[in-house]
Amino acid sequence: MKNVKIADTTLCRAHNSFSFKEKIEIARQLEKLNADIIELPEITDGKTDILLVRTVSSFVKHSNISVAAGMSEKSIADAAEALENTNHKTIRIELPVSPVGMEYTCHLKPAKMLDWIEKAVKTAKEKVSSVEFCATDATRAERDFLYSAIKNATQAGADRITVCDTAGSMLPDDFAQFVKEIIENTGVPVGIKCNNKAGLAAAQAILAVRNGASCVKCAVGGDTVSLDTFGSIIKDYGNDYDISSNIKYTELHRIVKQINWITDNAKNENTTVTVNADFDGIRLDKNDTQEAVLTAVKKLGYDLSEDDSINVYNEFLRVASKKNVGAKELDAIVASAALQVPSAYKLVSYVINNGNIITASAHIVLERDGVPTEGIEIGDGPIDASFIAIDKIIGRHYELDDFQIQAVTEGKEAMGSAVVKLRSGGKLYSGNGISTDIIGASIRAYLNAINKIVYEEA
Repeated sequence: MKNVKIADTTLCRAHNSFSFKEKIEIARQLEKLNADIIELPEITDGKTDILLVRTVSSFVKHSNISVAAGMSEKSIADAAEALENTNHKTIRIELPVSPVGMEYTCHLKPAKMLDWIEKAVKTAKEKVSSVEFCATDATRAERDFLYSAIKNATQAGADRITVCDTAGSMLPDDFAQFVKEIIENTGVPVGIKCNNKAGLAAAQAILAVRNGASCVKCAVGGDTVSLDTFGSIIKDYGNDYDISSNIKYTELHRIVKQINWITDNAKNENTTVTVNADFDGIRLDKNDTQEAVLTAVKKLGYDLSEDDSINVYNEFLRVASKKNVGAKELDAIVASAALQVPSAYKLVSYVINNGNIITASAHIVLERDGVPTEGIEIGDGPIDASFIAIDKIIGRHYELDDFQIQAVTEGKEAMGSAVVKLRSGGKLYSGNGISTDIIGASIRAYLNAINKIVYEEA
C-alpha cells in the first residue's frame, strides 16, 4: 500500500493575523494529528520569526518542521539558524519557473535562475540534511526548462521536489498526467500543491497521488487542498486504491474544527486565542454525574486510582457550582486534586536571565532530603531553560505531553497558573503551579508533576 505524506501549510497563509500563541497551538494540534510535515513561512522578521520556529520545535517532536528560504543566502542561513535545535527539519527552496514568474518576481533570466536553484539548494544542503525544491508555478513553465530546474535541484542535493499549480490552470486528469510525466522524466519523488479556486484541488491531488505523487500540501482553510477533505478521501477510499497516510483519522474532524476555530478568531484583531482554550470539546456543569466527569478525565489522558477519582469529582462539584467546566479547568482540577504527595524535591530558589540579545538561562536550586543541588542551563526561552535545569538536577528527563498557562486574576499583579503534563511509563502525571510570576508558576507545576512520578516509582 502506498503511503502518501501530508505537508500542512496552514501557517504559511498569506496575510494571516495569527498571534504567537495561536501559531504554536496550530502546530501542536497538527503534531497530534500526525501531520508528516508542518510548513512555516520564510524568516522575515529576524529574531521574532527565529524564536517562533524554535518555540514550535520545542512542542513538535515527531513531525518534520519545514521553513521556506527566499532569494538570498541570508534567508537560507536564517532558516538554518531557526531550525538548529529541531528534531526533524527541512529547508524549502521556493522559486518560480515560468517565464513571467522569473522575469517579474525574481528579475532573473532562465539561465541565471538555473544557476541560483543549484546554488540555493547546495547552500541549504550544507546546513541541513533535508532540502525541498518547490517549483511554485510549475504548470505555467516551459516543460524542458522545468525538467532542467528539477535536474539542477536534485543534482545539488534536493531530497524532495514539489510542483505547484498555483494558478489552478489544469483540470484534475490533465494535472495527474502532468505529474506522471515529470516522475517518468526525472525519476525523483514528486510532491504537489494545488490551487482550489475552482473547487478541484482535492480531485487534482488524489488523481496525482494515483499517478505517483508522494506528498500533498494541504491546509485548514486557505486556497489549497483541504486537509479535512483530503484526509477523508484517503480514509474512505484508501483501502480500495491501496493508498494510506499517517493521519489519525479518528482525530481528523475534531482537530480541523479546533484549528478552524483559531483561524476564524484570528480574523478579528481584537480577539486573542490563548494556549488553553477548550480544544477537547469538553463541556461539563454541576448536573454531570461522576461517570461523565471521569470519562472526560480519561479523554484528557489520565488514568486515576479510585481515591483520586473521588477527590477529582468532589473538587469538580466545588468548581462547577460556580462555573461550567471545560478542558482547561478539568486539567487544573486533576492537577490540584489527584495524587497529592509529599515533595521529594523542594524548590529553594531560581534565577532567570532573559532578553532579546542574550540566550535565556536558568539557575535552579532544589532540595532533597535536606541536601541542596543546583542546575544551570540555557534554553530556547526562560521556561525551556528552567525545565532543562530541573532535569539536570534530578538526572532524569520525562516526556512533556502538554503545557498550559493562563491568568487566574486580572491587573498588573495578576496571578498566573500553569499546568504541566509529564508522561512516564505510558501514564500521565499532571502538576499545577500558581504565582504572580508565570515562570515561577511553570517551575512549580513541572516540579509538582515530577514529585508525583518520583512518589509512585518509590
